[in-house]
Amino acid sequence: MDSILALMQDPAAWIALVTLVVMEVVLGIDNLIFISILTNKLPPEHRVQARRIGIGLALIMRLALLGTIAWIVKLTNPVFELFGHGYSWKDMILIAGGLFLVWKATKEIHHNVDPVDHKEDMVGGAVATSFASAIGQILILDLVFSIDSIITAVGMTPHLPIMVVAVLAAVTVMLLAATPLANFIERNPTIVMLALSFLLMIGTTLIAEGMGFHVPKGYIYAAMAFSALVEVLNIISRNARQKSKDAGH
Repeated sequence: MDSILALMQDPAAWIALVTLVVMEVVLGIDNLIFISILTNKLPPEHRVQARRIGIGLALIMRLALLGTIAWIVKLTNPVFELFGHGYSWKDMILIAGGLFLVWKATKEIHHNVDPVDHKEDMVGGAVATSFASAIGQILILDLVFSIDSIITAVGMTPHLPIMVVAVLAAVTVMLLAATPLANFIERNPTIVMLALSFLLMIGTTLIAEGMGFHVPKGYIYAAMAFSALVEVLNIISRNARQKSKDAGH
């Protein structure tokens, strides 16, 4: 209790908390885009429940990982070397997660651009199987993003209470934004393709980082923000033209 009170009175701790919350929220956007696209493929009555379960699992996983920080830090130690680069468990998890994300985004793009191939649902099978499969896929990406965010958090602050508060704040934002974001993506089909391209870029970035190539996150998110802004302007323009046509009739 005394240590927590001391942290509350430390300006440096507050700065670390704000910085970490912002970072966790930004990292959570990647996860949220994936969850939104995946759950939008489910029947409407299952979507909200799937999002809540997926985000809830992300919270549980991140809090559990925070309790094993000593083990998490060891994931960055090289396990084997290939072509002069040492690969750790973190690297292998990032590469596997990136490959999964690239495969999933590519498959979704194929379903969106091919008007004939809609017989097979993205997660396949009956509704119950689709729901379970969606949760399973969300869980896989939760694990990848959770390990990445926890390792980043450990590098920013040594104080566990700050990490816990940052994770709770980020997951709360994800929970509040999940349904509005998913609805916005569903109402605007062009946003789906943009979001899938984001997932491709994020997946490629994860693979690159796992292979030892550092990609500054600022460049990635600046490009995503610019693309999203252009698309929002396009949506506003299309809506204005549609209103003009409706008024003309």
